[in-house]
Amino acid sequence: MVLGLGNPGDRYANTRHNVGDDAVRLVGQRVSTSFKAGKNDAFVAETRISDQRCVLAIPITFMNESGRAAASLIKRFGLTDPSKLIVVHDELDLEPGDTRLKMGGGLAGHNGLRSIAQHLGTNDFLRVRIGVGRPPSADRGADWVLSKVPQRSRPELDIGIVRAADAVELVVSDGVDSAMQSVNRR
Repeated sequence: MVLGLGNPGDRYANTRHNVGDDAVRLVGQRVSTSFKAGKNDAFVAETRISDQRCVLAIPITFMNESGRAAASLIKRFGLTDPSKLIVVHDELDLEPGDTRLKMGGGLAGHNGLRSIAQHLGTNDFLRVRIGVGRPPSADRGADWVLSKVPQRSRPELDIGIVRAADAVELVVSDGVDSAMQSVNRR
């Protein structure tokens, strides 16, 4: 199961906080699937990637409530191993365009990840971290990730979104260890 984090609605489209949502939508486009509104606080697409059954999901909850959607989806699809959950999200600690995979560990102050960890009772899920960079010194992180991305900065983020979609496909097709070796060495 692949969960792309973001905030719902036009107000948050094209913000740094929605790059996880953008990456999962890109994976859906690549495999020619469409997302349907579900009962689980998410848009869901059941598809196949490299002959593997895969659920793509985009919560329609706000970022801070992502765990509610994650827990509901995990129950619905019978996912018993949290390490089989792939969460795609924005990451302040990486430069724009950088993408890294991380299994478990700390939450780096990310409220969407915190919500998921609280609802699942574990941090042991895979993260596809898309770099959005740190804000200028005067800005706060929350304001930075929720603001619209200026056109001149968009290409860097788009590179990260494409790399994240590539990483998701690599995890599904080749496994976590192989994908980590490939993605994290760039």
